[in-house]
Amino acid sequence: GRGPNGSHDEFGGIDTALAMLAAMESSSSGSEMITVDTYGAVVSALSHDGAVDEAVLLLRAMVVEHSFTPPLGTFDDVAKAAAKTKHMSETVLQVMTLAKAAGYVLDNIGSAEAGRGLIASGVIAAEQMDNLALGLRLLTAAAKAEGCAPDRGDDLVASSSSAAQRACTLIHKKAIDKAIADDNWKLAVKLLSLMTERSLTPSTSVFRKVVSICARSEKSKKATALLLDWINRFEENKAERPPLPVFNNVVNACEICGEEELTLVVLEAMKKVHESEGNIVTTNIALKRLAKAGNLMAVEGLIIGMLQAGMEPNVITYTTAIGACVKAEDSAMAYEWIQRMRSRNVKPNYHTYNTALAACVDGNLESTIRGSTIATEMMAAVGMELADGLKGSVEYRSVIPDSYTKVLARSLMKQLRENWRAGDINMQVAKSTIRVPLLKLVDFDKSDAAADVQKAKEAVKALRAQTSDDDEDSEDGSDVDRILTDVVAMAKEHRTMEV
Repeated sequence: GRGPNGSHDEFGGIDTALAMLAAMESSSSGSEMITVDTYGAVVSALSHDGAVDEAVLLLRAMVVEHSFTPPLGTFDDVAKAAAKTKHMSETVLQVMTLAKAAGYVLDNIGSAEAGRGLIASGVIAAEQMDNLALGLRLLTAAAKAEGCAPDRGDDLVASSSSAAQRACTLIHKKAIDKAIADDNWKLAVKLLSLMTERSLTPSTSVFRKVVSICARSEKSKKATALLLDWINRFEENKAERPPLPVFNNVVNACEICGEEELTLVVLEAMKKVHESEGNIVTTNIALKRLAKAGNLMAVEGLIIGMLQAGMEPNVITYTTAIGACVKAEDSAMAYEWIQRMRSRNVKPNYHTYNTALAACVDGNLESTIRGSTIATEMMAAVGMELADGLKGSVEYRSVIPDSYTKVLARSLMKQLRENWRAGDINMQVAKSTIRVPLLKLVDFDKSDAAADVQKAKEAVKALRAQTSDDDEDSEDGSDVDRILTDVVAMAKEHRTMEV
């Protein structure tokens, strides 16, 4: 019965039923008298009463000893009872194994409601055991079931209960996280698609991660399509609004891939969703595009526009502007940008100085002298950092020279040698004045401050390992890193010592 302790109309009960069952089994013809329905009723009653272990034992006897094929509802009852307890996840799998032994095929049982219930219990158990592959396999089996139209079997399984829905959502989320950790953007996209097909609601973090890995993998079309789908779901109140950094990620990917039309589509979508032209990261991405073309006037105009809009340029903005000077071979403007950023209380970092030094490698004496001036200012900033210590992120605050700094200093020293050989400057004057700061950059590790430098480098290395915790490394951190990396790469590509 369905009453307490398996009673029916307050009569009988599980204990009574088990006693009668045992008596019948012990009689000479008892086993022939007991039908599969009788066994099944007792198994279900045990399950409903929470006696899962006893229910499994009796279910096993039905399948193994008596070669019965219990109805799917019996397996479903036992699996549901076991799935309610976390430590009985293995028991759920045992029930599914018995169902298979009884002749049921996993890919077919989703056609029946009881079969879908059994699969749902399996999914819950798989999530509890952190067995993502099993959980996804069970949902795939449910999707193959026929006779569920107009719905899908996996959709019905996922929506069968709040516990099943939660388990399905967590399994997909964890599987997406693993795909992203493995840098497998295709799998991440497929899993996200399955979530929506199964009427599961991806969280903002899940959407953001999948869009970001596509952007990072330079799959601009896929990233754009996912973002637009996210926007549609937001407009239908099925998802939260995509945050601004996600738009920046996709815009950057479109720029890298040369997809100008897609860039405009994403920017228009951003204006519509956020009623905004973007933030400083968006502007820096646009600035990077102009810098690659060496369009100094457009770069300056964009930065002036930022200031007029009340948006304060940061070190990335100015370093990108200096990158445009490298492309345009204008060392005077590169130094001018250093002066301007200081006037706005924005301190250059080692990327900024390196990019400015790269702009000076053009063969001209004026640029060589300018490079020497920049080297002097860089060494002064290094002295201050060693004295006061680094405050903030390594990538955005430190001025400690790196290997590329030395390459540029050597290039400018070689350029200076060519200048005096061409009669542009007296050799002794060049060696005693212009070359000195450049030589200090080259011999930085050999200076009297070598011990301090080594400590600073160790501190820098430790901080680099913790960049995910820096105040600049927020949601916009990945965008900023890519912009900075692109600008430095552009400078290196344009100035690999040509003199």
